[in-house]
Amino acid sequence: MTAPVPFPCEEDSVQVHFVDKQIRLDGRPVMVLAGEIHYFRLDRADWSDRLDLLVAAGADTVASYIPWVVHELPDGTLDLTGRTRPELDLGAFVDLAAAKGLAFLARPGPFTMAELRHEGVPGRVAVEHPEIRPVGWDGAPAPTSTLDYLAPAFLAETRSWYAAVGAVLAPRMAGVGGPVTLVQLDNEIGMLAWVSNTPDLTEHLLADLHTWLEDRYGPDGLVLRYPGAPLVLTDDPVGWASLVRSPQLQSSGALRHDLSTFLRGRFARYVDALAGFATESGFGGVPFLINVHGTEAGGAASFPIGIAQLLETWRGRADRTAGSDHYVGTLTWASAAELYLVHAFLDATLDAGQPLTSLEFEVGTGDYGGDEGAFTDPTSVVLKTRLLLSQGTRLFNAYLFAGGENFLDERVDDRGTHRFGITGQRHGSAAPVDPDGRPGPAYASTREALQVARAHERWAATWQPEFDDVTVGFVPDHYATEYTYRGNAVMPELTDDLRHARGGGPGSVLARALLGAGIRYCAVDLGGAGALGGVVVLGSPSVLGAALQRRLVEHVTAGGGLLLVGSLPTRDDDGASCTIFADALGLRAGETLTGADLPFASLVGAGWAAHRPEVRVGRMQVLDVPAGEVLLRDAMSGRPVAAHVRLGAGQAVVIAADVALPPEFLGEIIGRLGGRPGLRIERDTPGVLATTTRTPDGDRFLHVMTVTGLTSTVSFTLDGRPLFDGDTVELAPRTGLILPVDVGMAGRRVAATAEIVSLDGDVLTLRAAGPGRAVWIDGCRRDLGGPGDQAVALTG
Repeated sequence: MTAPVPFPCEEDSVQVHFVDKQIRLDGRPVMVLAGEIHYFRLDRADWSDRLDLLVAAGADTVASYIPWVVHELPDGTLDLTGRTRPELDLGAFVDLAAAKGLAFLARPGPFTMAELRHEGVPGRVAVEHPEIRPVGWDGAPAPTSTLDYLAPAFLAETRSWYAAVGAVLAPRMAGVGGPVTLVQLDNEIGMLAWVSNTPDLTEHLLADLHTWLEDRYGPDGLVLRYPGAPLVLTDDPVGWASLVRSPQLQSSGALRHDLSTFLRGRFARYVDALAGFATESGFGGVPFLINVHGTEAGGAASFPIGIAQLLETWRGRADRTAGSDHYVGTLTWASAAELYLVHAFLDATLDAGQPLTSLEFEVGTGDYGGDEGAFTDPTSVVLKTRLLLSQGTRLFNAYLFAGGENFLDERVDDRGTHRFGITGQRHGSAAPVDPDGRPGPAYASTREALQVARAHERWAATWQPEFDDVTVGFVPDHYATEYTYRGNAVMPELTDDLRHARGGGPGSVLARALLGAGIRYCAVDLGGAGALGGVVVLGSPSVLGAALQRRLVEHVTAGGGLLLVGSLPTRDDDGASCTIFADALGLRAGETLTGADLPFASLVGAGWAAHRPEVRVGRMQVLDVPAGEVLLRDAMSGRPVAAHVRLGAGQAVVIAADVALPPEFLGEIIGRLGGRPGLRIERDTPGVLATTTRTPDGDRFLHVMTVTGLTSTVSFTLDGRPLFDGDTVELAPRTGLILPVDVGMAGRRVAATAEIVSLDGDVLTLRAAGPGRAVWIDGCRRDLGGPGDQAVALTG
């Protein structure tokens, strides 16, 4: 196992950069393996023990929020030096971490969430500046502690907070030889408004919105789009506020789209301001991180809402990247497929140099209530680590690594408690290390996950996924559903339609079927620039913007393949009729029938899909197919619901139904559309995921895992050649392997059906976890012994 980089470094400074989707320290690609420990929730005497447990688990970095609400005292002064409480000495914690060889990932807010009072912002900020506290639909007060991010008073307060943090962090930055290598700006930006369905409609924001709409549509276009809107805001600010907060029927569709688009740019301006404050306060000069929120209800399908909200905060900014924040509990086949898809979406929005990261990587038991009401299978953290490693993730922050306590405060907050945390005295009972400092049930699995990443760091710091010529389309505007006005039927109808079929298709069927078929897919932001190639797969609501409809038509006409599952697009982003795509393919949409209309509905195959068995369906859209080949029909009426159409040099398949899509059927469709997967998997159980990665030096790895409780026997063909002499690989239930396929070591080329534990000079240690494990050195096979670690000399 590679030892972590010691801090402070012997050199005067360390340069940290994002290059080619890598994190580089002084030009050396590294993995960042972090764990979150809240120094402010621990007695200072306990810091050392918790940090030792983090080092023992295999981490090289400690992360922590730096909560404004904790460090601001009742008299309004700030204590970051421990003058009033020893545990508030931020510098001492960072220095102790450095002495133990740990870097520091700083998370100074101003919003920190973390189950803190007012989400980490002192309550007096909103009291002293009431204009920054938003109202939402119909002028109702925001039910959360959200604030107007760009309100001048809030920015001024935040600037002062950052200056205080900078006084501690500036002499400890990597650029001057210190341990602070990364800084996260704010946390889960926009999340409070989303979860409460309450856009931050302050008077300041409404004025900003009016200016943006004027610039976008022109004064006359603004009035046409929003009847009754004042040409000049000062003429009728009250009327404008009423129009936005209680949108009229005829403008609701436009407002849904405009408000989300406007706020993307506004969030970017906010983060730019924070980056400026950090730099002027002395804790710039290292890359900045943006934590993206969005998982809910044990699944990841909603996560792209956060991506869509925040993507402009990192785009075009080489000093930043985005990280996921996900909580899905026990990893199942369904949640694994969703998690893989949404990280592909996140990666699709990153620039060429920006690495994929996970800033709140869920570890622990899942027993957040401390009452044993939930328990996450401990294998899940290892499986999720393997999943994200296969996608090129460079940073993992195990959250929350160690629990603690919320100390008593002199102030009674508006919830009637003296504690600064909203969870009572104890916090983090589900963490791998409990509030009393005892390693719990999740410690061993967290350590195993970090050690898997560490054992592969020399390759994982640079490898990238290999992809087949199949791309899943990401449409940010399909996730513009974070705010829905329910005072009329327009917005709810649009957002319900979008939620139903976006992303991974109805019920995330595409996400599961693609992985089950062994297709190594990437994602593309369809709203971005550049030509589309190969086969594009899209979960399709009836809403798709006119520009994107044209783009898909151009893709197919030029020779590309296209698979749409959900509905035939017939409306633009405002909900108005738009049939550019349907007209080009010669398709027309008929009625949409749901479960109430179809109590016993099912579909039967037709055309080249006639061999498909009958399948139940809960929703379908009838299609008129005057040209092209019908693929699926309503079993009772015979009406078409899926078609294969040729257009120009390409072809498209449209499936307008919530239909079960077995992996073999999806694979057949992809093949018909011109896709040729390079990795073939032979398996005897479902729930097996496999993909490959390659380093810039040409080293290749096979990633394989099973998330079921079944033992799986698997064999592989890659690029038309059986791997490992055709040997099968046995996977124990809920396990995974990273197998070298063709890796250069000590001047030799190595492959193995066992996983690398370490490479020390010319001695390779492999872990033989099942029968029939072998290693090939320059093509010569050596069988490994029984289970356990096996040392193999590569030379001599």
